This record gives sequence, structure tokens and C-alpha cells, in this order.
Amino acid sequence: MRSAIVVLWMLFCSATSALAQVSISIGINLPLFPTLVQVPGYPVYYAPRVNTNFFFYDGMYWVYEGDNWYSSSWYNGPWWLVGPEYVPLFVLRIPVRYYCNPPMYFREWRSDAPPRWGHHWGNEWEQRRSGWDRWERKSVPAPAPLPVYQRKYSGDRYPGAEQQHELNSRNYRYQPRDAVVRQHYQEQAARPASSRQEAPQQRSSRDVQRANPPAPLQQGSPVAQRPQSPQKGDEDGKRSGPTQQAPARQKDPAVDAPKPPPQAVQREQQTSGSGQESTQRGKGASEESRQAQEKVREKEREKEREQRDERRQERNR
Repeated sequence: MRSAIVVLWMLFCSATSALAQVSISIGINLPLFPTLVQVPGYPVYYAPRVNTNFFFYDGMYWVYEGDNWYSSSWYNGPWWLVGPEYVPLFVLRIPVRYYCNPPMYFREWRSDAPPRWGHHWGNEWEQRRSGWDRWERKSVPAPAPLPVYQRKYSGDRYPGAEQQHELNSRNYRYQPRDAVVRQHYQEQAARPASSRQEAPQQRSSRDVQRANPPAPLQQGSPVAQRPQSPQKGDEDGKRSGPTQQAPARQKDPAVDAPKPPPQAVQREQQTSGSGQESTQRGKGASEESRQAQEKVREKEREKEREQRDERRQERNR
């Protein structure tokens, strides 16, 4: 039964041509061969000291970054985009706790269970990969040996894509046993060097827009400025050659001040006239008040004189 499933799966994979179609840069730069530790009970290794979701399974490296899976036969790429339908089963089954940089939505799921890929990728994916999370624990295959020879190739010695397959075939005799992994490996090895160099430019429009969103137009930028049609005077000026501009006259605040409209001038005159009348009325009122106060004081002085006269008469008596 299992062999029949494997044969059907290989036929399905060969009928489709989208296993690893795009090689891109995913922002991972490992200066040295990473330390890899086996996940208990799984034929998979993970890199606990790498700040990304970095795994090794069946002779190839697997990275989950930016909601996408990538594969490579070398620890620092180049990385090839892998569709959700073509991720190996044991890679999908890695428990959440072994993702060193899990996405936010992973935190809602059990750490000792694999991510809920059916919930994340939808029912169509779930139907295609039905039973991906069920397997015989006793029949788990042994993990592939690590390609430790790659430790010698770091920094400036890291080989280019055209040299990697040759070094791998010479120093690493292991061949993938998983049918899906084997097809990934063969497709990457069969690509010519020119295709590998051009592959980073062949990203899908969705991935390009997500990784490089269009920048908003800024005022003053060459794209934002639209060319204006030249005026007739400008055309004449171009025909007659450059003209010397007169020096700019210095502005005089008293002369160049903006003139108010006639209505404002009329309102200002009316306001000033009414102000003068109110001032004159205020002066008249103050004069009358002063005269009244003077009369009151005069009466008080007369009353004081009368009182003094009365006191003198009493003393004389």
C-alpha cells in the first residue's frame, strides 16, 4: 500500500512542474556551517543557534521564512522557493517548539505538535495533503548523515551555485530517499549556471510586491513632477537664445505694502470719523463734570466760612 502511494505521488509530482522553480535571496547569511541538532523522534535536524527556522532533512536544507518554504543543498543557499504542495511530509511534521523564529500565528498552536498547516493554507491544500500529520511512529526512517565537509567552505571560500553540485557529488555520497526531496535535489542540480544566476529575478509578482512594496510618490520627486507644456513666450525665448534677467529690486515696505480694497478704506474712514466724534463728546462731558465738581467745592467752602463766623460770634459773647 505504501509503495503504491509513493508511486502515485511521484506521478503527481512529475505531472506538475512547480517543485522548485525560483531561486531567490531570503536575507539569510550564515558565515559558518551551523550547529545542527536532531529533533527527538524525527529524521530532521534543526539549528538552535540560528535566528531563523532552519532545518536539515534527507540531505537538503529547509527554511521557513516570510510564510514560504525554501530548500537548498548547501547551508547558505542559493535558496529555491518551494510551493506548499511540495514540502516533504516530515518537514511539515516538525513540532512548533523547534521553530527558532516562529511567526506570530504559531503562538496559538501547541508547541509539541506540528503547525496547523491545513488551517493556514486552506481546505484545498488540506485535501491535497490529506493525512500529512498521521504516520507510524515506529517506522520513522533514520536521519540522513550531515554534510560536514561543507565546514571547509565558508566566507570567501563558499562555492558558487555552479560548483556546489560537483562538490556535493564528490564529497557527499548520500542520495535522498524521500521521493519529493529527490525530485527537488535533481531539479536544482539539473539547472544550468545561467538559469541559477537569472533565477533571483524570476520572483512571482505576489512575492515581489510583498517583499518590495511600491514606495509612495513624494512631492518633488522626478516621478511626481509632470512636464508642463512650454508657453509661447518660452518658445520665443529659446529661439532668440538666453536673455539676461534684470536684477531683482529690493522691496520697500512702505511702497510695496498691499493696498486695501476701496470698501475697506471707506469703512476705515467711517470708523475714524465716528471715533473723533466720540472723542469730542467725551471731552465735552468731562468739561461739564469738572464744572459741576467746582460748584460743589465752592458751596462747601462757603459753608465752612459761615461756620467759622458763627464760632467767632459765640466766643465774643
